[in-house]
Amino acid sequence: MNKCDEDENTAGQVICIMGPTASGKTSLAIEAAASLNGEVISVDSALVYTDMNIGTAKPSIAEQQGITHHLIDIISPELAYSVADFMRDAEMAINKVLARGKLPILAGGTMMYFNALINGLNKMPAANKLVRERISEMPLNEVYKQLCEVDPVSAQRINENDRQRLTRAYEVYSTSGKSLTYWQNQQKNKLPFKFHQFSIMPSERSTLHTLIEKRFDLMLSNGLVNEVKQLLDKYQLHPDLPSMRSVGYRQVWQFLTNEYTHEQMRERGIIATRQLAKRQVTWLRSWQDINPLISGYSNNLQTLIQKVGAT
Repeated sequence: MNKCDEDENTAGQVICIMGPTASGKTSLAIEAAASLNGEVISVDSALVYTDMNIGTAKPSIAEQQGITHHLIDIISPELAYSVADFMRDAEMAINKVLARGKLPILAGGTMMYFNALINGLNKMPAANKLVRERISEMPLNEVYKQLCEVDPVSAQRINENDRQRLTRAYEVYSTSGKSLTYWQNQQKNKLPFKFHQFSIMPSERSTLHTLIEKRFDLMLSNGLVNEVKQLLDKYQLHPDLPSMRSVGYRQVWQFLTNEYTHEQMRERGIIATRQLAKRQVTWLRSWQDINPLISGYSNNLQTLIQKVGAT
């Protein structure tokens, strides 16, 4: 046996449960953790934020059913959280879980995180707070213009209204002298784990749409508007922050600033959630080496256990 074979066979085993919003990822992950002596690691770009509970469908302590969860409530909604941040934190969490002799079960719907985790992430220059602040003070059209000059490939790929990604792309060039495109073409750093990948989603799009509408209405009845009001009172927030660009939070912010009526906010929130789910499904349908599960099926856990045991 050569060293590559040894590394593959001795790599830590990790389960990944991916799916669109409202598909049942969290409950399946908790079931799997209870059955397989595991712990859940969140793969969600919104669950990392403190005090954002209702609009993120964050599992309560009771819903976590005594299962240890990681990467939930770890940063302030005033801060940005990058893919590189997630990679660092996820690797640390996976190693901690494995060191305790337990099975890491990663669950969520942020496909960029899963892609980096499984396929590797290009080494990038570290974030530079001073440079980022300087760029953030520039008019957005000027940032876009400058990026077109130094990195036209990234400028073509990034929406010209996406301040977060435009700022990061221009920051990379400003701090390193090399474009984001250059860095993305370098060899990727891959994590030394064996990933068992599962997707879960309803068999019919109409079913998913119904689940999304019901869940958004439940969030509203549970106090999503008041949650956003409390966030605005507690933190120094602005609408361009990643936390406040999250689906649901953005629409409630627009309601609170009288841009939308309550009914318009509800409608736009549901539409935005459906659009997010569509992007997630598109990612999953093009994913390699994934085992599909159907939302609501009683044998999903058994199927997952059998698949993991057979590999």
